Amino acid sequence: MAEIMPHIRLSHSQAAPYALLPGDPARLDRIAPYLSEVQELAYNREYRSIKGLYHGVPVMAVSTGIGGASAAIAVEELSRIGVRGMIRIGSCGALKKGIGLGDLILVNGAVRDDGASSSYVDSKYPAIPDTGLLIDCMESAKALGARTHVGIARSHDSFYIDQEEEICAYWAGKGVLGSDMETAAVFVTGGLRGVKTASILNTVVEYQDELSEQINSYTDGESAMMRGEQMEILTALEAFVRMNQSGS
Repeated sequence: MAEIMPHIRLSHSQAAPYALLPGDPARLDRIAPYLSEVQELAYNREYRSIKGLYHGVPVMAVSTGIGGASAAIAVEELSRIGVRGMIRIGSCGALKKGIGLGDLILVNGAVRDDGASSSYVDSKYPAIPDTGLLIDCMESAKALGARTHVGIARSHDSFYIDQEEEICAYWAGKGVLGSDMETAAVFVTGGLRGVKTASILNTVVEYQDELSEQINSYTDGESAMMRGEQMEILTALEAFVRMNQSGS
């Protein structure tokens, strides 16, 4: 009997070569319409999974929950069942003026301000995407007409620390474009395990805007942020098609 991974509850026989990694399990309901022959696979804790075809290419979507620790577990277990390309599709807060709601940040490196990546390897190890997959994402976004920014993100562990405003201002001053909680862990874990990873972040908070107000707007639905989510899903799927065509 094929080994079933303890957290994602999937085995090698259920794997696709490529996986989208959203945080929210509910986002799988918004990914599924872009796929054909969709199968619900498993749902355990924060890890919900589906599989289907996009333009004939087998693709999975597996939610990772909130934070680097759970994202790293997903990357570990997916790699063990044979997934070789993974793209995080998540949300972020912008750290630069001019990045609008629904704009996509294609991350070319992450500040490792999280605990998960630090538990794996010394902080001197870089949190970077696979170059080829990042290029596939950039070309796919351009072909789709997405509004994008390519640059550094900061991954952290909490929205609610007392010094959050000062910390954001510090990293904004260092040229960091946005902040999330998972990208660094995905990049570091993927790099150590030989998995090709990328991260596409949909901007849900503009720089120096009120977090609670913007998040409430995001959940309401009809907004630029939801269009940004649709665009990040399509960008990632098209990137997997390009990756598949190149045989990488």
